[in-house]
Amino acid sequence: MTAIRGQFSIWALLALVVAVALPAQAGEVRVKAGPGHFSVPVTSVKEGRFQTVIKQQYDYSCGSAAIASLLTFHYEQPVGEKEVFLEMYEAGDKEEIRRAGFSLLDMKNYLKRHGVRADGFKLTLDKFAKASVPAITLIETNGYRHFVVLKGIEGDEILVGDPALGVKIYPRAEFETIWKGIIFVIRDRVKVAQSHFNEQRDWRVRQKAPFGTALTRYSLGMFTLMQPGGNEF
Repeated sequence: MTAIRGQFSIWALLALVVAVALPAQAGEVRVKAGPGHFSVPVTSVKEGRFQTVIKQQYDYSCGSAAIASLLTFHYEQPVGEKEVFLEMYEAGDKEEIRRAGFSLLDMKNYLKRHGVRADGFKLTLDKFAKASVPAITLIETNGYRHFVVLKGIEGDEILVGDPALGVKIYPRAEFETIWKGIIFVIRDRVKVAQSHFNEQRDWRVRQKAPFGTALTRYSLGMFTLMQPGGNEF
């Protein structure tokens, strides 16, 4: 029995190696384990970064994706980027939106139409950290202005949900060189938002290999133990 389990453990280890090496899409790796097979759900590194961020679909739609991400993952109000985009686009200055993207006013008006109060503030990162509430902010890289979600702060690191890149961790000194100092905050449901600030699942993106996302809550050990032996059915 020990030999059988050892054999399955080897196959399980190989499955994990394959899962970590996969660069493309989420799915399943089907592994032959002795007389049978089992499948291991996997998530690529790239897709792992978008588990709590909604990816923008257009070059100028970071604003609608940021709003959708904030509501869905931090306020427990699921909404798609397409839905937000269409409503904001129809209600806004279409030519200006195509030229420069959505503005904070477009976002505020969208939320207001849905009964949500929100405002922009000029804050330091220290004051923002004390509030412990996720927010939308504006960064600028290479002359390109871009809305992202501030998801957390720990020490000298800033946790960002970027609609173009997914979850990303910046050293504070680097972030302050691209940050515009404006925070767009929802005033309602503060306790709900605070419960989704600095979430550890987001900080795990610093890991080099997606061990946390390559498996479900069942460990590989569970897979190996549940496989039938040569004389079992």
